[in-house]
Amino acid sequence: MKLRMLGSGLVSVVALAVGMGVAHAKSDLTIALQLEPPHLDPTSAAAGAIDSVLYSNVFEGLTRFGPDGSVNPGLAESWTVSDDGKTYTFKLHSGVKFHDGTDMTAEDVKFTLDRARAEDSQNAQKALFSGIESVEAVDPLTVKVTLSAPDGSFPFNMAWGDAVIVAPETIGDIKTKPVGTGAFRFSDWTQGDKIELEKNADYWGTPAKLDKATFKFISDPTAAFAAVMAEDVDAFAGFPAPENLPQFEADPRFQVLVGSTEGETILSINNKLPPLDDIKVREAIAHAIDRQAIIDGAMFGYGTPIGTHFAPHHPDYVDLTANSAHDPELAKKLLAEAGYPDGFTTTLKLPPPSYARRGGEIIAAQLRAVGIETEITNLEWAQWLEQVFKGKDFGLTIVSHTEPMDIGIYARPDYYFQYQNPEFNKVIEDLTLANDPEERSALLKQAQEMISKDYVNGYLFQLAFPTVANAKIKGLWKNQPTQATDLTAVHWEE
Repeated sequence: MKLRMLGSGLVSVVALAVGMGVAHAKSDLTIALQLEPPHLDPTSAAAGAIDSVLYSNVFEGLTRFGPDGSVNPGLAESWTVSDDGKTYTFKLHSGVKFHDGTDMTAEDVKFTLDRARAEDSQNAQKALFSGIESVEAVDPLTVKVTLSAPDGSFPFNMAWGDAVIVAPETIGDIKTKPVGTGAFRFSDWTQGDKIELEKNADYWGTPAKLDKATFKFISDPTAAFAAVMAEDVDAFAGFPAPENLPQFEADPRFQVLVGSTEGETILSINNKLPPLDDIKVREAIAHAIDRQAIIDGAMFGYGTPIGTHFAPHHPDYVDLTANSAHDPELAKKLLAEAGYPDGFTTTLKLPPPSYARRGGEIIAAQLRAVGIETEITNLEWAQWLEQVFKGKDFGLTIVSHTEPMDIGIYARPDYYFQYQNPEFNKVIEDLTLANDPEERSALLKQAQEMISKDYVNGYLFQLAFPTVANAKIKGLWKNQPTQATDLTAVHWEE
């Protein structure tokens, strides 16, 4: 290429740059999610939407989940375990600062863990911390955690979003102005619209490649399709309209990633509410459900049928779908045996996600076919958390449990579906103490079989996770080993 000199070397250089099409990769990203967090404290709410924005980006724990589900060092660069399996000593990275410029030390770790396990703790996963007997800040970079009994899952537990490290100085405003140690700082929250993050220039680890990240919240599937197609957003994680995925796959502007999740999608049943407290009634509900019809009708074929609360991709998964095979006549027979030959009426309270709203209509029709009428109420996420999760004011609901390997929730009698089985609790206790892989595998399989045969809930499908993104974006997680939208390695192709 020849360029005419325009009287200035500088002008020539500019002309050369323009002529050769020199361009810099974008440094900002707008990514959409369906659910907006109710607030921004992952250590005091059950809403996975909080982790979807903040996990790894703003807040970090002693350990962290990788995109493949592995447990990796986080704020702790290493740890050792005592011979009796009861004491974990964590060595913290040096030079870590919170976003307000204060040092992150062992005292902050102690504060976090003591707060999480306190009697008045609001942590939604308080059971993760119940085995902690004491936490000692040995020195600024060393923390010793002593457990009441050995627990080989402790590093795994510390990778949950509920276990991220927070500081006492900023805990008062954490729900609206979160201060963490991550590669991004919280910048602004326009409620009902977006949350903005900016690159943390003082990050202790590998810096983020983006200068700015904006999370947009679009709950309506039709609006989600329009926003992505018009390129108003650069990506949509957990795209809520699976029927549109083939259209995006055929468009060279986009890439479609369909990954797996830890999300067991279930028809949750209030085990203490009559007549749902009768195992025959719960079994009837299970046999009234046609899982494949729900997967096809609500998810357009995306999803894997499950017969228990466990991820099919896990090596210890047991296929127990036959325990609750679709059999409407058996369902009617069981209802009659339970004293409800003409069926009964109960509530079906649905949170916002598409799998719940769309799946709820299908399930209501399936239940109606065997004589069970449902009064459907559509709730916003905050309402669902208040009424269903906290208040236990429901008969049936549909929700995807996205926490990793969380079958232990069935050992909590005060958990929202209120299942109580001392034999199951003993299995989970034994699992916590077990270190031998074969023993742990056997106990996990036993636990799956027990809740399946007790028909605690209606087990539907493992949630697929489709992401639609600009074809030039790299570094997005395909799978969801935890509910997170980790942007720390995301960048635009140059």
